[in-house]
Amino acid sequence: MLCVEMGDDKVKKEAMELLGMFQVLPRLVVFDLDYTLWPFYCECLSKQQMPSLYPHGKDILYALKDKGVNIAIASRSPTPDIANTFLDKLGLSSLFVAKEIFSSWTHKTEHFQKINRRTGVPYKEMLFFDDEDRNIEAVSKMGVTSVLVDDGVNLEALRQGLSEFAQNSSSGKKNKEKRLTDSSQSEC
Repeated sequence: MLCVEMGDDKVKKEAMELLGMFQVLPRLVVFDLDYTLWPFYCECLSKQQMPSLYPHGKDILYALKDKGVNIAIASRSPTPDIANTFLDKLGLSSLFVAKEIFSSWTHKTEHFQKINRRTGVPYKEMLFFDDEDRNIEAVSKMGVTSVLVDDGVNLEALRQGLSEFAQNSSSGKKNKEKRLTDSSQSEC
């Protein structure tokens, strides 16, 4: 048991260090559930079972919260009751500022519209992790920095997401500065 706790502390410490390396952090990080935070489809399990997360999942969630970054869920699960039960069993429900868990054909755009309305966070200030290309593609078009995960969220995916978010933020800032410069010159 002691080894597990030491390992958990190590992952959280590394996640905190990663978060500390970036000047600009997302205001909201959104996670898919199935094959992103946990290694299964929740509709294939019963509420009576005890779920587990991918190894780095819990520490990444807590590191984000400790750094003051809000977190949310966007899941197309057809069994929101099971998903919510599992989040409760894992002691994670209270961590999320929004939980949009419902079946949809919109590739999560509807989920993000609801998250945006609920939190007031602009899409460009969000970071999203998911295991499906179609969701990444659709949500990216909304302006959300989106990262495809192959084997669940982990420290490498977090590093990639934070790097891409920082790049998108700085290029957005440069474009805004350029527009301001261009418009001030055209007024002369």
